[in-house]
Amino acid sequence: MAFLDIKTILTLTALTLFAVAGAMSLVMGRQLSPAARAARGSLIAQAGGWTAIVAAEFVWDMPLSVLAIACGSAANLLMFTALEHWLGPRPGRMLLRVLCVMMPLGYAASYSSYPIRVGWSNVLLAMQFAIVATAVVWTSSKTDEKGWRVLLALCYGPMAVLTLGRGILGGWYTELYPTFATPHPVNVAAQMAANISLVLSTVAVMVAWRREIEIQLERQAHTDPLTGLLNRRGWIRQSEMLVAQARRHGHSVGILMIDLDHFKQVNDRYGHEAGDRALMLLGKCMAKAMRESDVCGRLGGEEFALLLPHVNEATATALDSRLRALFQSTTSQHMGITLNFSSGLAFCDVSQPDALKKALMQADASMYQAKANGRGRLCANADVNITVPDALLS
Repeated sequence: MAFLDIKTILTLTALTLFAVAGAMSLVMGRQLSPAARAARGSLIAQAGGWTAIVAAEFVWDMPLSVLAIACGSAANLLMFTALEHWLGPRPGRMLLRVLCVMMPLGYAASYSSYPIRVGWSNVLLAMQFAIVATAVVWTSSKTDEKGWRVLLALCYGPMAVLTLGRGILGGWYTELYPTFATPHPVNVAAQMAANISLVLSTVAVMVAWRREIEIQLERQAHTDPLTGLLNRRGWIRQSEMLVAQARRHGHSVGILMIDLDHFKQVNDRYGHEAGDRALMLLGKCMAKAMRESDVCGRLGGEEFALLLPHVNEATATALDSRLRALFQSTTSQHMGITLNFSSGLAFCDVSQPDALKKALMQADASMYQAKANGRGRLCANADVNITVPDALLS
């Protein structure tokens, strides 16, 4: 095992990183999300950094060493960016940016002093690793996936500790670590950990990317492509969960059914592009007018629905009025015509197992009553006699 000295480990790490980065480029393709692109860029930056470290042992020591430090900082910042896309805002972004700028600058400025540059660069690099490790384990509402996060934590956590140890050796106990290739146990452990981290981080990135694709496909299956709202399947799925919560906690749930008035005439007179534009504007207005707890969806054609937890008739009527005024002003401004809609309101009897089905039918019947009464209005009729067909929600 004598041939596995520090320089050999460094060379193997650089070659492996380039092979992994190339393989990921082939596997992941060109159409990548910002998160996947940042994660792949992190591995490429790591490969560039390790290559510069190896090359610096032979030529252009100072500039290539500074380049290696800069690549390492870029790799950490890119991985942090990927984590924010996957998991949401993470703590420490500003501090990480400052460290990524200070580390190569300080390294270059203190290059003539081995203890200062080694202590400076390794301590700041350890801080970067610690920030990324914290970003990995920080709580997130975006995903419940923990497997790939555990792998990344096992990469960045130990690397932070070992890199800090190397910085302390080089900065304060220089006689024990006089050169970058010194086979001190801490240095050897750090280099071996870097190789292991390469494997683990690659697996973690691939798993996170696969999960991102699965979430996108699931979202597409439940999203109306024209308006960006939930489609019928997605709306029913979320509404059933909220009705179940209302049943447990005993609060009210209303359903507001909305149908665009004279939609066929809009298509016939102004063209189908205008009809699509009207549907998109109604979807945007609904998304803007709804509360955070509401569930908004396009059920099909020109028919939309809002599930409204914790409302009474007055609250639902006020929401309908705000939405109607917003839609009229928006279509007038963006289409040059003023459009309106008919709506029907019903409330779920959450004590019944078919509460959502029945309320949906009641709201639909009330909406058609509003059309019969002259359109452009809300009709609330909780006494509509409804027979619920078994296939209503299929």
